[in-house]
Amino acid sequence: MRNNTQYSPSFEPSVSMIAKLGINSASDIVRTLEQKLISLVQTCKTPKQLRQIQSQIIVNATDYQNRLVSSLFLSKCSELKQINYAREVFDQLPDRRYTSLWNVLSKGYLQNDVYDEVMVLFRDMLRENVKPNCYTLPVVLKSCCKSLALKEGEEVHCVAIKNGFKSNTYVGTNLIDLYSGGGHVGLAYRVFTDMVLRNVVSWTAMINAYVANGDLISARELFDLAPERDVVLWNRMITAHIESGDMVEAMNLFDVMPCKDLMSYNTLLNGYANNGDVEGCERLFAAMQDRNIFSWNGLIGGYAHNGRFNEVLDAFQRMLKEPDVQPNDATLVNVSSACARLGDLDYGKWMHKYAIDNGYRGNVYVCNGLIDMYAKCGLVECAMDVFKSMDKKDLISWNTIINALAVHGHGADALSLFSEMKNAGEKPDGITFIGILCACSHMGLVEEGVALFRSMTNEYAIEPQIEHYGCVVDLLARGGLLEQAMEFVHNMPIKADSVIWTSLLAASRVHKKIEFVELSLQKLIKLDPKNPAIYVTVSNIYGEDRNWEERARLKVAMRNTGSKKVPGYSAVETGDGIVEFYAFDESHSKTEEIYHALRGLTKLLWLSGYETELMELDLES
Repeated sequence: MRNNTQYSPSFEPSVSMIAKLGINSASDIVRTLEQKLISLVQTCKTPKQLRQIQSQIIVNATDYQNRLVSSLFLSKCSELKQINYAREVFDQLPDRRYTSLWNVLSKGYLQNDVYDEVMVLFRDMLRENVKPNCYTLPVVLKSCCKSLALKEGEEVHCVAIKNGFKSNTYVGTNLIDLYSGGGHVGLAYRVFTDMVLRNVVSWTAMINAYVANGDLISARELFDLAPERDVVLWNRMITAHIESGDMVEAMNLFDVMPCKDLMSYNTLLNGYANNGDVEGCERLFAAMQDRNIFSWNGLIGGYAHNGRFNEVLDAFQRMLKEPDVQPNDATLVNVSSACARLGDLDYGKWMHKYAIDNGYRGNVYVCNGLIDMYAKCGLVECAMDVFKSMDKKDLISWNTIINALAVHGHGADALSLFSEMKNAGEKPDGITFIGILCACSHMGLVEEGVALFRSMTNEYAIEPQIEHYGCVVDLLARGGLLEQAMEFVHNMPIKADSVIWTSLLAASRVHKKIEFVELSLQKLIKLDPKNPAIYVTVSNIYGEDRNWEERARLKVAMRNTGSKKVPGYSAVETGDGIVEFYAFDESHSKTEEIYHALRGLTKLLWLSGYETELMELDLES
């Protein structure tokens, strides 16, 4: 508000004002003051206005209004994220014997995620001999549950028993959540049995406790005994079976569920998708009479989760034709991911424009998906443009762009962004270090890379995983320091996997270190004896070294494994969509035309002086 004086009227009662209002009694004055102050609190929008109102409360409020209006004021402080100021005001109140005042501040701490202060306030309350009521204890127990403070929660339980709340439904339900969250499902059940009146929320809490602690049998037994089951309880039990991978039992429960709603259908839909049953997901989706955004996201997410990326785009197009359903950020993230996996840059660009036109320009989740999409399609500059356009960035934003730059050979830019990230106050994680170690590897910055690797534990307390060790091995091996790389592998606290030994094998090939080739081969055969790619790679190395005897031996060894190398495939975008094909693929309907064009291109290459390895093509036909 530009003119704050308009909002902060001086409201001091005077003889002239009373005469003007026609107020003849003290109670009318009190009521008018109360209504005015309440109105000011309810319409408050900023912390500055909050402080102006507090001055009016101090000047005008009697003891009665101080209790009533102060409760509303403390609540407004919480709403405006001014919880510390609320505590300052609370500490200055002349009369704090009313439990409701303590409850309001306690709830404010909970709503602002300041869980430890809830327990501090509760102890202050007991110290001042203010008796808690049935509204006090659930808030304190929720805070203990959120902060995993089981010991403090047990203290609150004792207070509840002493004050006669042992069998209180609301207190008991929160105690069940507390004990089950700490893994003490037996104590949770004891609280449940001590409750005189159990409502459907209590039954749901106890069933949740069993599910959370991996006891699906007890959860189902209790569910079958429940005297009342609402849609939430039915959905929770169905979800429990889905999470255990038992879609048959989930479907059986769904079939007998008397109160199905759209959420029930969406729950089962996501269950099929997450358990890999795309056909079941499609059947249920087709049978649904009503669908909302979560229904469509369940189908689209199911396709994405199971690698059916073309279907993701098809479903998205169908969704756009629905007049009552609008895509949200989750939808757009799945679509951008599908575009990235398919390499469908044109569709990705169209989706980017759609996101901007529909109000998602600054959405962190959508922008993160776009960065990844552009990076995977090779347009690092576009990915960087999206990153720079973001007003707010999270850790995933930084990690995505840093890894994108590193993978595409922009190592210097990746390291520069890493410095910016630290200056912005964003703490790196393990994924960040994969990117910067990869950048150092591509740039040949061995010393810098090793120093960054050590900083993971020394500065950031991040325990290196196998991926980080693999990056260091690759860093040393690419730099020609194969002896140091081998020594590093032997000193690793984690056993080297096939990725690390494959990295060493590739470096040994580049640097012509046959002895390391043979060592890497031995390790790889032990780890993955039926992987034909290992034999093919080493066979090629022996061929380059003109060691025909060893090459022949490896080909025999590969044949004896009975494995065949899975061919790689490429994808190209045509007017008909994305087409995937393998080397020497003949499955396409236009195979003859494709090979005719390829032969023509090959002849042109030969005429231009280029040598090719397409010897298998019958160029004379």
